[in-house]
Amino acid sequence: MIKKLVFALLLFTSLNGQAQENLNFNRNKEIASPEINADKSLTFRLMAPNVKKVELQGDLLGKNDPVAMTKQDDGLWSYTTSPLKSELYSYSFIVDGLKIRDANNVYQIRDVASVVNVVIVPGGKADNYLVKDVPHGTVSKRWYKSPGNEKDRRISIYTPPGYENDKKKYPVLYLLHGMGGDEEAWLALGRTAQILDNLIADGKVTPMIVVMPNGNVAQAAAPGEDSKGLYKPGMQLPNTMDGKMEETFPDIIKFIEGNYRAKADPAHRAIAGLSMGGFHSLHISRFYPKTFDYVGLFSPAIMPFAKTTSPVYENFDVTLKNQFNNGLKLYWIGIGKTDFLYKSVADYRKKLDETGAKYTYSESEGGHTWSNWRDYLVLFTPQLFK
Repeated sequence: MIKKLVFALLLFTSLNGQAQENLNFNRNKEIASPEINADKSLTFRLMAPNVKKVELQGDLLGKNDPVAMTKQDDGLWSYTTSPLKSELYSYSFIVDGLKIRDANNVYQIRDVASVVNVVIVPGGKADNYLVKDVPHGTVSKRWYKSPGNEKDRRISIYTPPGYENDKKKYPVLYLLHGMGGDEEAWLALGRTAQILDNLIADGKVTPMIVVMPNGNVAQAAAPGEDSKGLYKPGMQLPNTMDGKMEETFPDIIKFIEGNYRAKADPAHRAIAGLSMGGFHSLHISRFYPKTFDYVGLFSPAIMPFAKTTSPVYENFDVTLKNQFNNGLKLYWIGIGKTDFLYKSVADYRKKLDETGAKYTYSESEGGHTWSNWRDYLVLFTPQLFK
C-alpha cells in the first residue's frame, strides 16, 4: 500500500510539473492569429511543428484555391495577405489535407453545416458590423404558435434601442434567410443587430423591429435548438419552396403584432430576403398584396416553381400587376454582376419593365455572397418608413 501511495505521489508530481511547464511554454509562445497589420493586411499563424503542409483558405484570398503557409524553424506556420478592403472575412486552415479552425481565434460562425473563423477589417464599410459605443437594441429568441405548420416554431427578433423603456409603436421589417439558413443566419452572418444599432445611432435609419423567422417550415428551429437534437444541418429541406412558407406567413405577422408594439398597417411593414428568402419575399408580398408597402429582393432565387398544388404561385402575372397597382412605396432589387442568378433576375426585371412596374435596382460587384447581402441591408433599410 505504501509503495502504491509513493508511486501515485511521484506520478502526480511529474504530471503537475509537465502541466506547469506547458503552461509556461504557452505563456511565452502566445500566438496572435489573425493579426491586423497597419496596412490592413492580415497575418495568420499556426503552431504545428510536426506537420508537412499548412494552407490558408478563405474569401479574403479572392479565389477558391488555398495558399501555402510558410514554416519557421520553431514550427510556427504563417502567411500574410496583401492589404485588404474593409470587410468581414471568413477562413480556415488546411493541415495535411484536413480542414481545421484557427485555435487562436475564438470568433467562429456556422454557415449551414460548416463552421469557419471570422475576422473584421475595420476602416470602411465593415465599421457597420462592429459593436460600437452607441445605444443597443435587444435580440430575443421567441417561440410562436404556427397553426399552419401544426407546431411551435422559434423566431429571432431585434427590437431597437429604447424599446423596453417607451410606449411607442414601431414599424417592422421581416428579414428572410437563404437556403440552408435559419433564424440565426441574419444575426450571425448578416450582423443585423450591429448594422441596425449603428445606422439608427447615425440617424440614417428609422428605429424598427426586425423579425428573422426560420424559412424552413419543416424545422421548428435552427439545428440543435429543437427536439430533433444535435443533427447535421443540410441545405434543401422539405417544403422550402413549395408554397408552405408563404401560406403560413400570416402566423408570424399575427404573433408579432399580438406581442409587440408593432404598427399594423402596410405603410409600416416591410419584407426582404436573400436568395431563397428573396423568392419567399417576392411571393409573400404578391400573394398578400395589401400587406407590405416595402419589398426587398436580395439576389432573389427567381426560378420555375416547384411542382405543387399551392395557390401561392397561381396567376403570377395578374397578381404581380395587382400588387404594383396597390401603390408600393419601394420595390428594391439587388444582385451581384457575377451572381449565378444574375440572368434570372435580368429576365424578371424585363417582365417588370414590360408592365411598367416601378422598382429600384442596385447592381454590385461579386456574386452570391454575404458580403453583398450585408451591403444590401445597409442600402435598403435607410429607405424604409420615410
